[in-house]
Amino acid sequence: MRNWLLPEFIEDILPVEAGRIEILRGKLLGVFRSYGYELVIPPMLEYLESLLTGTGHDLDLRTFKLVDQLSGRMMGIRADITPQVARIDAHLLNTSGLTRLCYCGTVLHTRPRVMTATREPLQAGAEIYGHPGIESDVEVQSMMYDALMGCGVRASRLDIGHVGVFRALCRLGNVGQGVESDLQEALESKDVARISDVTGELNPIVRDAMRLLPELYGDDSVLARARNVLPSDPAISSALDDLSTLARASRFDVGIDLADLRGYHYHSGAVFAAYVNGSSSAVALGGRYDDVGKAFGRARPATGFSMDLRELVHVIPAMENVSVIRAPYSDDSGLVAEVHRLRSSGEVVVTDLPGNDGPGIQCDRELVRDGRKWVVRSLLK
Repeated sequence: MRNWLLPEFIEDILPVEAGRIEILRGKLLGVFRSYGYELVIPPMLEYLESLLTGTGHDLDLRTFKLVDQLSGRMMGIRADITPQVARIDAHLLNTSGLTRLCYCGTVLHTRPRVMTATREPLQAGAEIYGHPGIESDVEVQSMMYDALMGCGVRASRLDIGHVGVFRALCRLGNVGQGVESDLQEALESKDVARISDVTGELNPIVRDAMRLLPELYGDDSVLARARNVLPSDPAISSALDDLSTLARASRFDVGIDLADLRGYHYHSGAVFAAYVNGSSSAVALGGRYDDVGKAFGRARPATGFSMDLRELVHVIPAMENVSVIRAPYSDDSGLVAEVHRLRSSGEVVVTDLPGNDGPGIQCDRELVRDGRKWVVRSLLK
């Protein structure tokens, strides 16, 4: 076996793409900062019980595990940064008011999320803690819109769901945990035949409502239909009210999906996913997860979103090549001073080292002597 081969779904990021990703990172963090979100940088490794506390079975399966050689305890390589940020809010910051935090870092997955994805996403996101109202969900969706637009990505639609509808139906029908899990998986995959089979022994009102959920998909007119066909229940009404508020406030083209139970064991309220034309995978995912901090002894309402920069870079418009100036190799004080001045002003200047065939990077300008001065001259014809 060739010793330079990388594991499946793990790959190097080469200069052009790496440069584009770094530009995206700067733009995203700039948008987060403009909304007042403060940057945190959690560690790649944590003790497993901390890393997985309150996150559900799915994240456990996606997490690489190893033994800490210092303590003998099990550790995990993070598969998601959000639980770490919840821990930071709960134990390190410990403020009583609102906390707005953002992050950008690599995570590692045991398996790719989809067969075209990497197992080493570069996750960027933002979370707000301490506000239970739908207004904070509106804020993070607005920020997500600005973040995508700032990166040159015009999302074609935003799909919004609410796990509260399904949970309320399970409560009304006294649905057991095993049936609830089967139903959740069937609804998430829109498997109508399986939904019909699993709901066969439920009471008729809940059974019919569960079977209708996959059909309650479309524009915001779906909400009016849902109020007519779903059982009358305060939790269902509240969830539909939340979705109505989000749809009205959104700057995206909104689609409602009441069978969207993505992250069901993790989220507690509205969930959303942004898509662009030509891609079946969401470019950003988010939702409310009020219960995550409870596992750390401090249950705070929370909502946020995240995106993978390694996927996002493939859907942004082509960027212009960086302008580069070639400078000859010389100890001429005037040349040294001019190179320093250009670099200080933000220009990229590459020195053409002796004994090599060019500077190793494409240049569109060069520094040449003009009398006593060094000036920049175009290399383009």
